[in-house]
Amino acid sequence: METEVDKEILKSAGAELLPDGRQGLRIHDWEIETLRGTILTSLAHEQWEEKLKTSHLPEMVFGENALVLKHLSSNTKIHFNAFDALMGWKEEGLPPVEVPAAAQWKFRSKPSQQVILDYDYTFTTPYCGSGVVEKDQETVEAKASPEGDASLKWENCEEQIDLAALSLKEPILFYDEVVLYEDELADNGISLLTVKVRVMPSSWFLLLRFWLRVDGVLMRLRETRMHYVFGKGDTPTVLRESCWRETTFKSLSAKGYPVDLAVYSDPGPISQRLPVIKQITHKLKIPRKV
Repeated sequence: METEVDKEILKSAGAELLPDGRQGLRIHDWEIETLRGTILTSLAHEQWEEKLKTSHLPEMVFGENALVLKHLSSNTKIHFNAFDALMGWKEEGLPPVEVPAAAQWKFRSKPSQQVILDYDYTFTTPYCGSGVVEKDQETVEAKASPEGDASLKWENCEEQIDLAALSLKEPILFYDEVVLYEDELADNGISLLTVKVRVMPSSWFLLLRFWLRVDGVLMRLRETRMHYVFGKGDTPTVLRESCWRETTFKSLSAKGYPVDLAVYSDPGPISQRLPVIKQITHKLKIPRKV
């Protein structure tokens, strides 16, 4: 939900709200905006299935929802959308998570239908974001890879996001969260992809989160965080940390943790209980001009 901020606070931070009712702001050569729309129409649903070469999509796909961050002087754009995320799901092609036999009937659309889960019905994605560079009025965009590298030159690095700096108290100039897609796994859990952004006078920070809970079976959390500090160094640099966590309910029980589903409705408080499967940090050096 977009926050309301005093105009004087915005002005003192060198920021201004976007015009014409758009949600977002401009600050220190960045334009940050969230976009919202309805779930896919029947026609759009068919078009997406055709483009993705699949007959399966999440129950709720918000095809017009997006977070867009554009560095104005270089025309570098980082953005997050459902289509590219589902492209990552399709390309990764994980094997389907086993569903307890007693719960398989929930996946039937008709009582007599045989349940064959031969695809990743959890819609797990390795998506880390998309990248676009605009040059000489012509948009040059590489297809986002599953890792989200696209045409942007993300480099491996040892630097880490300064969580201590992010915890300092300062005004929130803009905050919003958008849902990209969601599926309740036929009442057998939750699959949810969201992205949220927070802009302060000193920096912007975002969290892309894929959260999966297959009731009684497993939990999977894939998070990508990005952080950019205004005016730091000669070369504008975005840090990106990706962390994948996963565990089974059986493993949690063996460690003495509760397996009550109510405990696992929100991944935030319980994320540390999930072992890290993969963790990597990248940085993006943004040119001053293209």
